[in-house]
Amino acid sequence: MARYRGPRTKKARAFNEPIYGQDKYFERKKYPPGMHGLAKRRKQKSDYAIQLTEKQKAKYTYGVLERQFRRTFEAATRKIGVTGENLLQLLEARLDNIVFRLGISPTRSGARQLVSHGHIALDGIVSTIPSLSVRPGQVIAVRGKSKSLQTIIDSTAAHSQNVKRYAWLEWNSAKLEGNFLNYPTRDQIPETINEQLIVELYSK
Repeated sequence: MARYRGPRTKKARAFNEPIYGQDKYFERKKYPPGMHGLAKRRKQKSDYAIQLTEKQKAKYTYGVLERQFRRTFEAATRKIGVTGENLLQLLEARLDNIVFRLGISPTRSGARQLVSHGHIALDGIVSTIPSLSVRPGQVIAVRGKSKSLQTIIDSTAAHSQNVKRYAWLEWNSAKLEGNFLNYPTRDQIPETINEQLIVELYSK
């Protein structure tokens, strides 16, 4: 499946936010890309443009393509509760995102690759589908023979030192496995996405 493989800093600058994580190049140029840089006068965006930008930011943040994103939104509308919060919960429940949140990989793209290459098991069964929706109570673990991969060793070591934990996840560093306890509430999700703008966009 096609994925965005262009310059990430440029995309982050377009959203004025380091959506791919810490980026020293973004810190140097915190303004939209373009040959005129800060000198260019930019028109005020319409409501539609603002809503579309927010949807694009969510898509690039979670690494989801348009058709997949729309399906996720439609699933969110069928769930009981607030549609915008449901949408972010479903995105957070993706297998590749949980692998990233657990610290098995330092980036979502790296987590997606680990899943696709068969290094991750869900409830003891190897899964190669990054978009798989994990349910509360399921266990996500590094596959036995994959525990010796240097990239996983480095990432989990850095994660344990960083102590960046999430209330809806439980991590066992000795077994290299985590438990998806429950769907996170909106205030527990760190992404600065205005999900209401996305709901308004799709409601037109």
